[in-house]
Amino acid sequence: MTRRRLSASRREALAFYAFVSPWIVGIIVFLAVPLVVTLLLSFTNWDLFQSPQWIGLRNYSELLFGKSSDFWLALRNTAYYAFILVPLNLVLSLGIAMLLNQPIILRRWFRTAFYLPSTIPIIAVVMLWSWLLAPDGIINEVLSWFGIHGPAWLVDPGSVKNGLIIMGVWGLGGGVVLFLAGLQNIPRFLYEAMMIDGAGPFRRFFSITLPLLSPIILFNLISGIISATQVFTQVYVISENAQNPGDLMLVPYLYNSAFQYQQMGFASAIAWVFFMMVIALTLIILRSARRWVYYESKAR
Repeated sequence: MTRRRLSASRREALAFYAFVSPWIVGIIVFLAVPLVVTLLLSFTNWDLFQSPQWIGLRNYSELLFGKSSDFWLALRNTAYYAFILVPLNLVLSLGIAMLLNQPIILRRWFRTAFYLPSTIPIIAVVMLWSWLLAPDGIINEVLSWFGIHGPAWLVDPGSVKNGLIIMGVWGLGGGVVLFLAGLQNIPRFLYEAMMIDGAGPFRRFFSITLPLLSPIILFNLISGIISATQVFTQVYVISENAQNPGDLMLVPYLYNSAFQYQQMGFASAIAWVFFMMVIALTLIILRSARRWVYYESKAR
């Protein structure tokens, strides 16, 4: 009897490792190995054609303190883009989800309409907004009706980041869907109990809706920051029109250093500094989440 149990448990364990092995192999081959290789390359000078030469911390010194480095400029631009786009998307997606959760006419149609932009390929999105945000495009035409002279959104260096933010807001459908699912999961009797006690809409929102949606807010916040700091395709596509947009954000700056200037060691140093910054920011958010994220199954 014991042998049969052991045999069954062993078969179950073997089946488990057999099913999980493709994922483990994928993690090792496509994540762990590249991480180690890029870490080693960040201490070398390598141009893709000759053997890497060990130079120690010179790449990091040049990146962080070199006069010719555009790292801090790219970091400021990326921070500006992320710290405006992410909160804006959170607020708008939550507000739209609350509207779509109401018993309005054509509610299913509106839900589909708000989600569809997030399913469109990013290249098509950039081409569409390049037309809408052109100097003589529809956006500036509408602004001219109110006496506002719109900028060259995706050409003028002072307006490119704002144009990219407008482009990013348009794809908030994924966040709307998550918030909508969270709203539909909130028990109705909680609102009814507070209404009996005389609580108004704002009180119900801050006492019930916001706390019960806090796990979704946390998820959207972290995923939004990671996505916003890794913006690349939009900048790359508009690079033919804008003035020096290739170094506008961190990831395009990394890409240009690696494949335009063949500085693979320097690009690896950028990648690791960027990686550590994102990890540190994520850990800070997760640490602070203990104070404001509410889980129903957790005793507080």
